[in-house]
Amino acid sequence: MEQKRNKFSNWLRNSITARMLVVGLLLLVLLIPLQFVKELIQERALRQQEVINETNDKWGNEVVFSGPIIKIPYKTIKEETVFNKVNKTYSKLVTEPVKYAYFFPEKLHIDTKVQSKELNRSIYESVVFTADMNISGNFPLIDFSGSDIPSEKILWEKATLLIKTSNLKGIRNTLEIGLDSEKLQMTPQYDKEYLNTIQSTPITTFKDINTKPIPFSFTITINGSDHLHFIPIGKETTAIMNSDWHSPSFNGRFLPEDGSRDINADGFSASWKVLQINRQFEQSFFGYLPDLSEFAFGTKLIIPVDEYQKSERTAKYGFMVIGLTLLVFLLIQLVSKIHIHPFQYVMIGLALVMFYTLLISISEHSSFFKSYAIAGASVLALITIYSRAILKGFKFPLLVCTSLASLYGFIYVIIQLESYALLVGSIGLFAILAIVMFASRKIDWGNES
Repeated sequence: MEQKRNKFSNWLRNSITARMLVVGLLLLVLLIPLQFVKELIQERALRQQEVINETNDKWGNEVVFSGPIIKIPYKTIKEETVFNKVNKTYSKLVTEPVKYAYFFPEKLHIDTKVQSKELNRSIYESVVFTADMNISGNFPLIDFSGSDIPSEKILWEKATLLIKTSNLKGIRNTLEIGLDSEKLQMTPQYDKEYLNTIQSTPITTFKDINTKPIPFSFTITINGSDHLHFIPIGKETTAIMNSDWHSPSFNGRFLPEDGSRDINADGFSASWKVLQINRQFEQSFFGYLPDLSEFAFGTKLIIPVDEYQKSERTAKYGFMVIGLTLLVFLLIQLVSKIHIHPFQYVMIGLALVMFYTLLISISEHSSFFKSYAIAGASVLALITIYSRAILKGFKFPLLVCTSLASLYGFIYVIIQLESYALLVGSIGLFAILAIVMFASRKIDWGNES
């Protein structure tokens, strides 16, 4: 029995296959703490998003803006049959319920200046903005001739202007719209829809001015976060946006005109032009006003890849870093005949896992580059000194230090790249495979003694 135990022990100690199986098993075991680190990164990222959402909610959420829109009530004739229970007879009841017609501008121009601001809460940061919008244009002659509504049923004296926005609490000024020569005060209405309604006082001179195109103009200052979008309700909608934010993302249904985008370290500028033929809705609606937010366009103010995203991307290469490092020690063990105990492999692997906890904890208080450098240098020094005690001499510890430093440097380059990350990663992995194949070419893999 003792002889069999000794024989098995010698096989584990000297067999290449046995040592490869042990290292492979240890690599799988080390994936457990690595997974815990990944979950920690995700948890911290979710906490960051919660704080940002809370901060943005207090400042002002995303802004979707639509307006102005002319709203004119009109009466319709509704007949219904009513049963009289006393006389047991049927009679017709005629009522005149009020409905509304909505008319969009002929021309709509939006000139916006966006001032961004970074808000910090504890260790977290969010980007908010204040937008100063100058809005002008004109309405066409309001014409009901295309409908079946009799002129005497139109309540011209109750016509009003509407503005719809997703962010009422972000408005920072008293809204007053100039319609021709009249000044209209705006007040909010209770609305359960995504876009809240602001309605003006009745347009007292509407019948007088409704004989020609009706000009309008107003300004609005609004606090918001995340994105600023406009709905192109004008038959011809033009928009200009200037901002001091350096990382915009132009999104929505329509992109800025070719050649109009200018993005640099000091901010950006862009302009849009949307015609009625470019979107799928008409210039007037009778009886209802649909939600047209799907046609919105504008800009999202984004923070370039933050520290948690970079840490998460770095952690995705954890399996490769641990696997290649253990492979280097295994090759050294096979070439030099130096015995490395499984416990020592585990210690090396745990040191590599500690790199990611150091990275995320330091990056919450410093830049990603500094955090990466400090975490990498710490783990590199720890493993190099530890391997010096295991491998003796300076030759193999220096090899370990060089290979691990090159691996961390390679991963950092990939993290910084965007468009070429896959290309550079593929070339790097190919080079690593070639080096491993070259280094292991003289090992006698058939030696199982």
